[in-house]
Amino acid sequence: MTQTSTGSTATQKASGYLQQLCKHWSHKAEVSFTPEAGDIRFPNGNHLSLTAHPDHLVMRLDVPADVDLAKFQDVVDKHILRFAFREDLEISWAAA
Repeated sequence: MTQTSTGSTATQKASGYLQQLCKHWSHKAEVSFTPEAGDIRFPNGNHLSLTAHPDHLVMRLDVPADVDLAKFQDVVDKHILRFAFREDLEISWAAA
């Protein structure tokens, strides 16, 4: 059983943030990415999928049932906000 949530944020730099996140986590996780899509699979079973659109970034989190989904969302948020320090991003999450 897994828990899933989807997040998004409006930005003109979605592809750049997608690539930055994938490169950042490539030493800790199994990562594959293009400028438009990224896939990050962590050893603990957490999975982050990213899709870059011209005006927003979409993120999908899938985590095992025993993982704190909100905590992982917070980790993803903090990384994106750190990379996007020049922008005032708002990230919204919804259960899938």
